[in-house]
Amino acid sequence: MAPTPTLVELEPDEVAELLAAGEIRLIDVREPHEYDAAHIEGGELFPLSRLDPATLPQGEPPIVFYCAVGGRSAHAVHTSLAAGVPITRHLRGGIRAWIRAGLPVVSN
Repeated sequence: MAPTPTLVELEPDEVAELLAAGEIRLIDVREPHEYDAAHIEGGELFPLSRLDPATLPQGEPPIVFYCAVGGRSAHAVHTSLAAGVPITRHLRGGIRAWIRAGLPVVSN
């Protein structure tokens, strides 16, 4: 029997490297007004309030969720796993950790 997938937390620098290499698909689970205020370039908006794991892109590259501080993205992982969608990774600390690490964001 295969082990049960669990939450994998990635640090901002890990996510930045994977994103730059095209090795992940970054999904922002915040609300549209938060995304519009500032988001990580290349991140796609799928608000947690309307998240249906079945509608998420499947296959490669694998998805990494992010939110403001990590709570909603961790919840998105658990929601996806409960729905049978094998997404396990999220950005630890969210976009706030990304900004604290000195990484760039897009602001409108």
